[in-house]
Amino acid sequence: MLNKMQKMFRKLLDNPIIKTAFCVIAALLLALAVLLVAPRGKRTLKDSPAAAQNEGLSADAGEGGVSSAQNPGEDAIPAGIAPETEAAESLPAAESAAEIPAATPAPGSGEVRITVSAAGDVTLGSDDSMDYDVSFYAKYDEVGYPGWFLENVQDVFATDDLTIVNFEGVLSSGGEREEKTYAFRGKPEYVDILTEGSVEAADLANNHSFDYGSEAYEDTKRILADAGIVSFGYDRSQVIDVKGIKVGLVGIFELESGYDCVDLMREQVSLVKEQGAQLVIVCFHWGDEGYYEVNDIQVELGHEAVLAGADLVIGHHPHRVQGVERYEGAYICYSLGNFCFGGHSGPSDMDAMIFRQTFTFEDGVLQDDDEHIIIPCSISSASDYNNYQPTVLEGEEGERVLQKIRDLW
Repeated sequence: MLNKMQKMFRKLLDNPIIKTAFCVIAALLLALAVLLVAPRGKRTLKDSPAAAQNEGLSADAGEGGVSSAQNPGEDAIPAGIAPETEAAESLPAAESAAEIPAATPAPGSGEVRITVSAAGDVTLGSDDSMDYDVSFYAKYDEVGYPGWFLENVQDVFATDDLTIVNFEGVLSSGGEREEKTYAFRGKPEYVDILTEGSVEAADLANNHSFDYGSEAYEDTKRILADAGIVSFGYDRSQVIDVKGIKVGLVGIFELESGYDCVDLMREQVSLVKEQGAQLVIVCFHWGDEGYYEVNDIQVELGHEAVLAGADLVIGHHPHRVQGVERYEGAYICYSLGNFCFGGHSGPSDMDAMIFRQTFTFEDGVLQDDDEHIIIPCSISSASDYNNYQPTVLEGEEGERVLQKIRDLW
């Protein structure tokens, strides 16, 4: 009986039509199997060989100065100085999170595409004066797992190649509180919020990185590094490897020195370029807290950064979104606003944005293409208070924030 069935099967395969159909079905089944077992999400810098090289590539010439006291920002009256420079082009945006393009390789063996997402102020903790019941600590204890905080934006960050945030405050149980109005501290385990949210880089050059002195600042650097997150800022710039492209990360603290920080910025941009950086991103902690308008120093420094070699300029500190300018082919995002912000449970403005840009390299050379998107967000998934869970805005609310950003430049 078995021999008879084998003969029938061979006879069927001798028929060219049936043989072709059999091959097509087999190929489809194989392709389906590959899709089902293929890995999803991006590999973090922690998992890449580049992570072990980050310290060796650091432009480390010592630490920057201790920051001065800064109010996190509900008292300022918006009134600043409107810039007298060329208006930005129309800002493209996704209508929903589902439409945000993933980072994908470009065709051609010589092409590499790198997608960068930048978000604003991240404070994983609270000031001791805040009522525990509405604090970041209480929310963390309530939800019970770190992935909750960035889960509404994780799809954005997981589909890029590099996510950068401004990290305000410290992750440490050590150090002594500075004499200032607000000082932000989080528990060391809060770093898992960033790793679960697919954040790879944190700018520490801001007015809260020394809230508990140098000891806590050093703890924060170590905790971030141990989690595979690159920290940078002041005169400690970094050059990291992203898909075979060297990316320079520079963080500049403007608030104490004003325009005089331009010399440090130029020095650090030059330094990362000497280390081989093919893409340079400069982050500034600058501007007037609580103001939507960009001041003259921001404009001057932003332009100087581009002229020095920055391919993207990111700003933060005002705790408000500000306008976006395209200058000499590079984008300057003057303020991204708050993001996962434990510094205030009920801020008067919860609008935020993620700036996302894809850079194309041909045989290692950055091309002049322009592929970017503004993703409108709220710092909270609740509409009437800050629950510390940033969320992509869609529909009318998303368009409202986008129009607000357009109107600010």
